[in-house]
Amino acid sequence: MAKDRIFQSKKQHKFVFNEEVASVFDDMLARSIPYYKDTQKLCIDFLSIFAKQGRIYDLGCSTGNTLLALREQVSGELIGLDSSQAMIDQAHRKARAYNAAISFICADIMDFPYQSAQGFIANYTLQFIRPPLRAKLLATLHNALESSGVLILSEKTISHSPSLDAQMISYYHQYKAHNGYTKSEISAKREALENVLVPYSLEENLALLKEAGFASVEVLFKWVNFVTFIAVK
Repeated sequence: MAKDRIFQSKKQHKFVFNEEVASVFDDMLARSIPYYKDTQKLCIDFLSIFAKQGRIYDLGCSTGNTLLALREQVSGELIGLDSSQAMIDQAHRKARAYNAAISFICADIMDFPYQSAQGFIANYTLQFIRPPLRAKLLATLHNALESSGVLILSEKTISHSPSLDAQMISYYHQYKAHNGYTKSEISAKREALENVLVPYSLEENLALLKEAGFASVEVLFKWVNFVTFIAVK
């Protein structure tokens, strides 16, 4: 697994999911997302309960890790969508290596023609969708789900208390530093993500899911400013 050194250079740019990012994305996830493997397992375990045999979409599937792990616990059709061709190329390579029957498609999740599904995954994806479009996407996913279908959603969140939000961000930066990122790397990536990743609060995400029509919405996991939700139709 290639090591993430993207923000060690002095160059400044907006964060994009290009070939450079795709080549180190697995390392970036492991070092940047708290309890990444644990929340991935939660996602897989609950999908195996609610969507054991049905179609499951992974929105913003990146390099395909979640679907590759999920395929061992479910028997339905698995489809990964990502707008980055570089990410899809990585996912295809992994699927071929594991002889995994998973469809990985480069597509815009906002206008993809979804078929009926038992499950959707959107881990750290909604935060990259323009805020005015998020309600529309969630309504589309709700409509495509079969009865008792499930959406697993993970998001980086904010606090509406400025002082608490600052403390949460500081604590998260300590986490990244513990995982080997320098202060300059942390700062450069935060600048690159400004106005690209737009987080909502926990309460705002809950409200969006309920307004989309989901009958049951709960928090599965929370670590400081990272939250995983489950929403059942």
